[in-house]
Amino acid sequence: MKQYAVIGLGRFGSSVAKTLAEKEQQVLAVDANEELVQDIMEYVTKAVCLDATDEKAAKSAGLQNVDVAVCAIGTNVEASILVTLMLKDLGVHEIVCKATSEAHKKVLEKIGATKVILPERDTGVRIAETLVSLSGQVRDYIGLSGNSSIIEILAPEKFIGKNLRELAIRAEYGVNVIAIKKETTVVENGEERTEEKIDVSPKAEDIIEKGDILVVFGENKKIETLRKEH
Repeated sequence: MKQYAVIGLGRFGSSVAKTLAEKEQQVLAVDANEELVQDIMEYVTKAVCLDATDEKAAKSAGLQNVDVAVCAIGTNVEASILVTLMLKDLGVHEIVCKATSEAHKKVLEKIGATKVILPERDTGVRIAETLVSLSGQVRDYIGLSGNSSIIEILAPEKFIGKNLRELAIRAEYGVNVIAIKKETTVVENGEERTEEKIDVSPKAEDIIEKGDILVVFGENKKIETLRKEH
C-alpha cells in the first residue's frame, strides 16, 4: 500500500482523495481552506489545514514521507509551481499535478512533475484509478466502462521462456493478452539504441522473454489476480 498526499481540495482534488481512500489507500489531504479540510476529514487517513507553499509546515505534516503527491491546486498557477518545486526538494518520487493550460503543463513538467493532468481530459476519479493501478509492475492503465480495463504489465518471472499456449493465460486468469511489447536493440550509424516493437496479433507459439510487456484486457478482479503474480 502506498502513501498519497493530495494538496488542494477543490472538486478535482477531493475526488482524487476520496477515490484513493475508497480503494483503501493511505491519504493525507491538505488545503489552506479549513472548511474544505473539515469536509473531507471523515473520508481520508488524515486531513490538515495549512499553506502547502510553506516548506516548514509541509514537513510538519509529513509530506516528505509520501510515495505519491498530487498537486490539485486550481487556478493559482504560482502556488502550484511553488508546491511542485517544494515536493521535488522534499524528495517525493512521484509528483502528479493538475494544470490549467498546455503552457502550465509544460512548466510543471520542466520543474519536476512526473505526470501532469489537464482536467478537461481526465477526471479526478480516473486519475485515482490510474495511480493505484500503476503501482508495482503495471506500466499503463485504461479504465473501460463497467468493471473491465486494459493494462500494460511487465511479464512475471514465472512466464519467462514459456509460450502463450503453455501459459494458458485466459484459462488460468480469465484475461486476454491482446498485444506484446518487446524492446529490441537497433544499430544506426554505428550507435545502438533501444526500440519498442508491438505485436498486436500474438500467436500461441510466441515465447515470453524477460522485459516483455503484456497488454491485457479483462475484468478488474481477474486482472488483479494476474498482478499478484509479481
